[in-house]
Amino acid sequence: MSCASAGSCAAGGDYTDGDHHGQGFVAVEKNGRWGTAIGVPGLGALNKGFVDVVSVSCGSAGDCAAGGDYTDRRSQQQGFVAVEKNGRWGTAIEVPGLGALNGGGDAGVGSVSCASAGSCAAVGDYTDGGQYGQGFVAAERNGRWGTAIEMPGLGALNSGWNAEVDSVSCASAGNCVAAGTYGEPYGLGFVAVEKNGVWGKAADVPGLAALDGRLAGANAVSCASPGNCAAAGFYSNSSGGVTQGFVAVERHGRWGKAIEVPGLGALNRGGGVYVSEVSCRPAGGCAAGGSYTDRHHHLQGFVVSQSG
Repeated sequence: MSCASAGSCAAGGDYTDGDHHGQGFVAVEKNGRWGTAIGVPGLGALNKGFVDVVSVSCGSAGDCAAGGDYTDRRSQQQGFVAVEKNGRWGTAIEVPGLGALNGGGDAGVGSVSCASAGSCAAVGDYTDGGQYGQGFVAAERNGRWGTAIEMPGLGALNSGWNAEVDSVSCASAGNCVAAGTYGEPYGLGFVAVEKNGVWGKAADVPGLAALDGRLAGANAVSCASPGNCAAAGFYSNSSGGVTQGFVAVERHGRWGKAIEVPGLGALNRGGGVYVSEVSCRPAGGCAAGGSYTDRHHHLQGFVVSQSG
C-alpha cells in the first residue's frame, strides 16, 4: 500500500478467482473513502497461471504504479508494471526489455517507487540463460517506461552466483536508491544510487562485511531526500545459525557503516531476525520494523526509530 497524502492511497494484491486462477487487484482511496477493488486492467490477458501484485507506489493523488509478476503462456514467470494516471488505471504491460534478459524464465518486479506523477522506478530479479539470478532496474520518465537493464556493477560483485534487487526508493525524479543481495547462498547486501537519472555501480553496504559471518542481505531502503537514505536488512554469524538485523544511513550522499539494530540482540534470544521495512521522512528521522525470535522460539515484532 502507498499513500500520496492523507485520504489518498492505493493498495494492491492478489486473489484466486472461481476457476482457481491467481489474479491481481488494485483498490484506491479517494478523499478518505475506499473505492471498489478491481482487477489490474490487462493483467488477465497477460496471465496464464498465477499473479503477484508485489508493490504499489503513489507519486501524487491519483497517480500511482504497481508491479509484480505473472505466468505467461509458456509457463514462465515475467515481470509487469501498471500505471494509474489522473485516477484511472492503465493496462498492465510486461516490463520493457525484461523478457530479453530473462533467459531462464523466472522474473518479477520486487519493488516500485514513484517520486512524482509519471516518474517511477521498478526493480527486481530475473534468471539468465545460465540459470543464475540477476538484478534489474527500469525507469519511467514522463509517463513512459524505458527498457530494463541489469543493475550496473551487480554482475561484477555477483561472480556467477545469484543476485536480486529487493527494494527501491526515489526521493525525486531521477534520484533513487536500490538495495538487495548478491552471492547467495553466501551473500552480502548492496546498495546502488541513481543520481540525476544515471545509475551508479552497485556497491557493498559499508561495514556489513565486518558484521557478516556468512550470510547477509539488504532488503529495504527509504530516502527522505536525494543523498539522505537508510537501508536495512539482516546478517548471520559465522556458523549461519544466528541472524541479526542491521541499519545503514546515507547522509549528504555518503553511506556510513552498517550497525546492528540497537537493542535487537537482547530481544533476539532465539536467533532469528528479519528487518522487513524502513521509512524515512524529510522532517528527519527514520523508523524500521520487522520480526525476531524470542527465548521461547516464538516470533515477535519490533520497531526501532532514529532521531537526530
